[in-house]
Amino acid sequence: MNLGKYSLGIGDRFSHQGIAQLRGIIRANQSGLEISPVWNKSNREHIYVHSHPADVRKEADDAVAALGYTGNYFVDADHINLSTVAPFVESADFFTLDVASFIGKESSDSTVFTFVASCAKYLGKLNIPEINHPFEITEDILVGIAGKFLAATQQASEIYNYLKENKGNGDFITEVSMDEVDSPQTPVELFFILKMLSDKGVPVQTIAPKFTGRFNKGVDYTGNVDQFAIEFEEDVLVIDFAVKEFNLPRELKLSIHSGSDKFTIYPIMAGIIRKYGQGIHVKTAGTTWLEEVIGLALAGGEALEVAKSIYINALGRKGELCAPYADVIDIDDSKLPAADEVADWTSEKFANTLRHIPGHPDYNPNFRQLIHVGYKVASEMGSIYTELLKEHAEIIGCCVEENIYDRHLKRLFNL
Repeated sequence: MNLGKYSLGIGDRFSHQGIAQLRGIIRANQSGLEISPVWNKSNREHIYVHSHPADVRKEADDAVAALGYTGNYFVDADHINLSTVAPFVESADFFTLDVASFIGKESSDSTVFTFVASCAKYLGKLNIPEINHPFEITEDILVGIAGKFLAATQQASEIYNYLKENKGNGDFITEVSMDEVDSPQTPVELFFILKMLSDKGVPVQTIAPKFTGRFNKGVDYTGNVDQFAIEFEEDVLVIDFAVKEFNLPRELKLSIHSGSDKFTIYPIMAGIIRKYGQGIHVKTAGTTWLEEVIGLALAGGEALEVAKSIYINALGRKGELCAPYADVIDIDDSKLPAADEVADWTSEKFANTLRHIPGHPDYNPNFRQLIHVGYKVASEMGSIYTELLKEHAEIIGCCVEENIYDRHLKRLFNL
């Protein structure tokens, strides 16, 4: 299975916005691009909203049928591991193998020695085409990389082999995710991680490393933009070299688990992939859920009151809701508006505070991050929430499509 050069991961907590999401991608593709939509949903999200992997497949298939879309599309079992993969086998055809928790776990001395010995040809100065400086490789560096990543790549191999046995060889896209960790992987580490995956027979097609800076949920990139640009460009070149060196799939590309809305670095990524003619996969995560809340606020009346109650409830349960996302949010409590203040807001004030338009006087990234992790509150409302999604489908759909096309795809592909 081939993912294609460009692809966009479109998360949808409640599975109501498939058509609106696809409309945004179709608009971008009308410019001559071929961006493949990838509907993604994690096991945790399914648990929170009481959905099932088959629901995501149905959403994708229904959207494709409704719009007469004829391009490639996929359903991603997002951030799965050996304990969570089984329910996704039937409905998914893209699997994000999350092995971040195995980084740094101990490997046997013999396994480390074998890997280091296999890298003898890279000792000394490693020159990668178009990177204007060599990387100095020593045995100590290789031992350190092996000790850090061999267990993670072994885990990727075990999940992949499970899928190959139960799904079929070549019948799915394989992504390896190492992004939800504290320390970024260097381009040199990425090179040898790809060798490990090749050695273990994992035909990785996208890989999601951790970059310098913070990729907090729902808000812009925070960090050293120049350093990110260097890392991203070197990673692109490392992948291009590793594909040839290790006989990896030709379509192998970087996957950016953006946490949504990394507007500052989108132009950087766009320029680099265009410079080298490389592909990219970007996951927009929970952007669509936030656009649903914006749409409800704009609808006014009962829908606005529900949007307000989601925030007010989330404010009172902040610790609980933020705990699973502690590494990817950064909320300043002093800048969260009080419940009684929000209760008096107009539709426009609520929407402008939540909508990600940098520089808008009402925009509040702290408010936005809290609602981002507060989808559990909406889930607990049951049909009250989902019936409002149906009632106000037109206005919400416009918000979702505008966000996907105008804020993401236009920036990512210079449209």
